[in-house]
Amino acid sequence: MLGLGQSGEKRAEKYLLSNGYDVLEKNYRCKFGEIDLIAQKDGVLVFVEVKTRSGGGYGMGFESVTKRKQEKLLLTAQTYMAGRTPTQARFDVISIDNGEITHIKNAFGA
Repeated sequence: MLGLGQSGEKRAEKYLLSNGYDVLEKNYRCKFGEIDLIAQKDGVLVFVEVKTRSGGGYGMGFESVTKRKQEKLLLTAQTYMAGRTPTQARFDVISIDNGEITHIKNAFGA
């Protein structure tokens, strides 16, 4: 049986696929951290952090993506992209809260 986080990542993957994304990697790891999903759509590489909450006691999932977590995701993404052809990229957060999906595109952008 999948844990809450794993089931959330599976659900997020299905969501992305149904919205025209190609999922390239799942649970990409390096010395800096992990990226839950790496996808691509319309020539844009999308690094996706998935946060799942079953109740409201800890706030919304997306609220738990702290500045420190963002920094780790950036370093991990840079490692992933090293040696690959440069391309446009962004960071998204998919928050699954009490079964509801919220997709925040370019979550760390200005």
